[in-house]
Amino acid sequence: MARYVVGDIQGCFKPLQCLLERVNFDPQHDELWSVGDLVNRGPQSLETLRFFYQLGDAAKIVLGNHDLHLLAVARGIRKHKKSDTLKLILDAADSQELLGWLRRQPLLHHDVANNLVMVHAGLAPQWDIATAKKLAAEIGDVLQGKQIDRYLEGMYGDTPVRWENKLKDIERWRVITNYFTRLRFCTADGSMDLHTKESASHDDPAYQPWFAIAERRSLGSTIVFGHWAALNCVTQRDDVIGLDSGCVWGGQLTLMDLDTRQRYCCDCAKIAA
Repeated sequence: MARYVVGDIQGCFKPLQCLLERVNFDPQHDELWSVGDLVNRGPQSLETLRFFYQLGDAAKIVLGNHDLHLLAVARGIRKHKKSDTLKLILDAADSQELLGWLRRQPLLHHDVANNLVMVHAGLAPQWDIATAKKLAAEIGDVLQGKQIDRYLEGMYGDTPVRWENKLKDIERWRVITNYFTRLRFCTADGSMDLHTKESASHDDPAYQPWFAIAERRSLGSTIVFGHWAALNCVTQRDDVIGLDSGCVWGGQLTLMDLDTRQRYCCDCAKIAA
């Protein structure tokens, strides 16, 4: 069995097909992990969502910010933006089935045997893996429960900027969600800058890439993530694997064999048509 993980697809289904053909992916024997943002901005969000849904147990997925946005749009909580490419999903005959499946996906996947953790964006420096799993499960319960609309309406926003265990209700859910799905830069105490994204460095030296915080409590596990196209997969660490290489922006889609750490890239611009 081979295990592959793919970076942010965002509806770029043809490059994904290209990569899976290159490695002879077989869902009967292999697993395909996704760091999230399956949908939006790209041309084939519906096809991408259907593909992962049909993989069944061969797929391991975490939710990204665009996936959560799709749920909010589908439930009438947010309007469809001009830049969104979600309408085909919303109009599809199997829309409710696909959205119900998406709603059940987690914010964190932990492969205990191989000490691998997958999230979309990052982890708060204060969280060890056990804490992160507990908080991800907390949001999972909300997504699958009666308060889903309240959660989706309240998840948009940049505050609180820092995790505190005493936070409650919407503020607690929002800050947890922002760490898992929007984090790039933060300070040693976990204060987030959610707006700097075009660069791999920050003007303020107090802010570092979340994975570069020396005191972060998730050290000791290998963490796989996406979300940060400006890194172009470069993290300069063996225990942190970034996989967003800007596919939807005309860059590449990156697939990695989790066992050998070999990377495969597909030039999206050449096959986007």
